[in-house]
Amino acid sequence: MQLTIAHSPDSDDAYMMAPLALGWLDPDGFEITFIRKDIEQLNAEATEARYDVTAISFGAYPELKDRYDLLTAGSSIQEGTGPLVVSRVPLAPAALKDLTIVIPGRRTSAYLSMRKWCAEQGFEPTVELLPFDQVLPAVVAGRYEAGLLIHESQLMYREAGAHLVADLGAWWKQAYDLPLPMGGNAIRKDLPAAVKQRFAVLMRRSVELARERHWESVDYSQSFGRGMDREMIGRYVNAWVNDFTVDPGPRGRAAVTKLLGQEPVWIQG
Repeated sequence: MQLTIAHSPDSDDAYMMAPLALGWLDPDGFEITFIRKDIEQLNAEATEARYDVTAISFGAYPELKDRYDLLTAGSSIQEGTGPLVVSRVPLAPAALKDLTIVIPGRRTSAYLSMRKWCAEQGFEPTVELLPFDQVLPAVVAGRYEAGLLIHESQLMYREAGAHLVADLGAWWKQAYDLPLPMGGNAIRKDLPAAVKQRFAVLMRRSVELARERHWESVDYSQSFGRGMDREMIGRYVNAWVNDFTVDPGPRGRAAVTKLLGQEPVWIQG
């Protein structure tokens, strides 16, 4: 069976797909084609159910729930840290209410969690959009006073000269004692149940094998570039490809439900 899998070139997405992309696993009858695009573009294309399997932001799921189910394997969920709100100069959180914050997408879980954090601070954020890898440079260059960082930019902001305003994952942990869910893999709802189940198991094995062959998977991730050296990619994927990625478990599922305000449909791997 032909299967198209779309994911971002983000290190953790590429890392968990390495065993499938490099032929380390028996594909169990699937003939897989990979598509790699920015996560916000994938969120938008998922509204058309363009791909059989696609990475999505959990924040996009309410808009996609009639087209996709979530796979238990492949989630990016981290305990105690997450997307960062940073600024060009040191700022108190309250100062953001008078500024425009540049964000990587309105459907991203990072933006959803930032809106919840801003509501706790007593304001609705004013935002503009840029591709995620342009957010940090735009803040450092002074085009915007503040930005929302996802992916590898979270490891690079200090060296670039930006200042931390809020770690949304730390806030979420303090507020709800839960990990903060960012993204996951979704499979088309209209595929046969047996196909969805078979791929869910394959996806879980891919995550497990990527972790077993860690540095080989890191090297595959690094082949997509993005300005990170091997050691930094290793640290990044160790943070984001974790036990929740194999299976979110009760706490991971509770975290997704809390973020979305609704319980998604999961396909167990």
